[in-house]
Amino acid sequence: MQKSKSIIITGHSVGGTTASLVSLWLLSYLQQTSISSPLSILCITFGSPLLGNESLSRAILHKKWSGNFCHVVLGNDIVPRLLFAPLESFTSQLHFLLQYWQMSMASPHFAELNTQVLAKEVKAELFLFVLAHVGESARAERSSYWPFGNYLFCSDEGEICVDNAKATVKMLRFMFRMSESGDYGIKEHVKYGDWVEKVSSRFMTRRVVEGEREYSESSYEAGLDLALQSCGISRQVSIVGEAKECLKMARRLGRTPNLNRAYLAIELSKKTPIRAQIEWYKRCCDESEDQMGYYDSFKQRGASKKHSKINMNRIKLATFWDEVIRKFDANELPHDFDKGAKWVYTSQFYKLLVEPLDIAEYYRTNMHRVKGHYVEHGRERRYHIMDKWWRAHNSNLEENNKRSKFASLTQDSCFWARLEEARDWVHDVRRERDGRKLTFLWENIHNFDNYSRRLVDRKEVSIDVLAENSSYSRWMEDLRDLKSQLHYFPQLPGFFDGGMVP
Repeated sequence: MQKSKSIIITGHSVGGTTASLVSLWLLSYLQQTSISSPLSILCITFGSPLLGNESLSRAILHKKWSGNFCHVVLGNDIVPRLLFAPLESFTSQLHFLLQYWQMSMASPHFAELNTQVLAKEVKAELFLFVLAHVGESARAERSSYWPFGNYLFCSDEGEICVDNAKATVKMLRFMFRMSESGDYGIKEHVKYGDWVEKVSSRFMTRRVVEGEREYSESSYEAGLDLALQSCGISRQVSIVGEAKECLKMARRLGRTPNLNRAYLAIELSKKTPIRAQIEWYKRCCDESEDQMGYYDSFKQRGASKKHSKINMNRIKLATFWDEVIRKFDANELPHDFDKGAKWVYTSQFYKLLVEPLDIAEYYRTNMHRVKGHYVEHGRERRYHIMDKWWRAHNSNLEENNKRSKFASLTQDSCFWARLEEARDWVHDVRRERDGRKLTFLWENIHNFDNYSRRLVDRKEVSIDVLAENSSYSRWMEDLRDLKSQLHYFPQLPGFFDGGMVP
C-alpha cells in the first residue's frame, strides 16, 4: 500500500455499501496513523443502498472526505431509495427482490421468467410506498438515512452529478417518479454493466438536440435545460420546474465555497501590511542592542506605541485566521481547501511568525499559573489545524537536509512554550526533595536540552533564540550553574554527557 499512489474501491448493490465502509475505514486509518504517503482513495459504488444517517454525512463533510466517494445511480433504480422507507413494512417483497436480483446476475433468462411471479400490483404498491417516503424525506430534508459524497445520476440520455445531500435526495425523488409502469425501478438495478459499456462508447460524443426543443437565450438557463435532458427529466413536464429549482439550489450551494475562498483571498491580501509590520518588528528586536530577541522583547515590553501596534496586529491576524478555520469547519470552503499550497504555506508562515507572540503574551500575563502551561492548556485550536495541514502537505518531503544558515523563523512555533516549561523544571529541581519527582524533573530537563541542542545544531532556530539575553541563553546559564552547585544527588546515569549528576 505504501508504494501505491491511489486505491479505487468499488462495489454493486450491498457490495457498494461494503466498499463505502472499507473506504471510510481506510481513510480513518491513514489519518490516525499519519502514514507518509500521498495515497489517494476513491470509492465508486453502483446502485448502493444508503449507508448512514445525517450525522455520518456531516462527519464525512467535516473530515473533507466527500470527494472520495462517487455513487452511481442508474435512472429509476429502487435500491438507492429503499432505506428511506421502513424496512419492516416490505420484508417479504424485499426478500423476493433480493432473490430476483441474485438470479438476474447469474442467469438473466431465468430471472426474466421469475420476475413475473411478483404481481404487477404488488410492485406498484412497493413503488408508491417507497416514492412516498422519498418525497417525505425530500420535503422534510431529514431522514433516518442520508446520502454523502457525490451522486452521479444516469439515464439513457446522459448523466448529471450532484454533490449536495439535500439536492441529492430531491433528485432521487424526481428521477424515481419517472419509473415506467411495468418496471417500477426493479430491473434497473441489474443494468449497471450495460450502462458502463454505453457510457464508454458515448463519452466525448456530441448529443443530438431535438430540433423542436427551444432553449433559453440565457446560457445558464440553457445549461439547466441540458442538465434536465441528460437525466431524462425534461420529458416530465409536471416536475421540470421543481427539478430546475433543485439544480439551482445545488449550484448556489456548490458555488458558495469557491466564492468564500475568493473573498478570503481578498481579505488575506489586506492583511499583508499587518504581517509586514510584525516582520519589521522582529527584525528590529533581533538587531536591538539589548540582545533580548523577538520573543523576550515582546514578553517584557513596556507601554509604547510600537509594542501596542504589534499587539493589535497580532489580534487582528488571529481574528482573520479564526474565521478561516470556522468556515473550514463549517464546510463553507472547498473540500480541498486544506490541500491548496497557497493557504498551507501562508498559514505555516503566520504560525511561525505570530505564535511566539501569543506564547509571550500567555506567559507575560501569567496565564500558565491559572490554566497550566501553553502547549497543553493554552494553545489555540487554529494552530493545531495548521499543524495538520502542514504535515499532510509535507508528508513525503525529506527532512534530513541541514541548513547552511539559521532560519528566519524558528521552525518549531512552540519552542518558547517548551522553554518556559523547562525553566519551571530547573526552578523546581532546586527545591524538590522527593527522589522520584527529582528523577522525573531531570528526565524532562535532559530531554529538552537534547531537543534544543538538536534544533540549534540543525540551524532550525532563528538568531533571536541565541541572543545573549534571550530566555534560552539564560536558561542554559541557569542549567550550568545548577550542575556546578549540586554537591549531592542520587545516581542517575545517562543524564549529563552520558555521566551522572554530581
